[in-house]
Amino acid sequence: MALGAQKSDVLRLVIGQGMRPVFIGIAAGLASAVVLTRVMSTLLFGVRPTDPMTLTAITFLLATVAFQACYLPARRATKIDPLVALRYE
Repeated sequence: MALGAQKSDVLRLVIGQGMRPVFIGIAAGLASAVVLTRVMSTLLFGVRPTDPMTLTAITFLLATVAFQACYLPARRATKIDPLVALRYE
């Protein structure tokens, strides 16, 4: 945590840097899922390859897990006192 930075600033920075690749990956994954529907149709049973409910649910699930993976370390980083960390170094 930088000297003078507010806890909300550090939280926003860490989550923002962690979620940026997640959103890029979600966009690339959705685009390739739509493009590869012909291949996927042979692997799916009872679900259309472009089923909007399935794509939305999986996208939401992955984004939620990624957010939690970013939020927990970010919250831990906000609890560190900068002076204690500097003395430790």
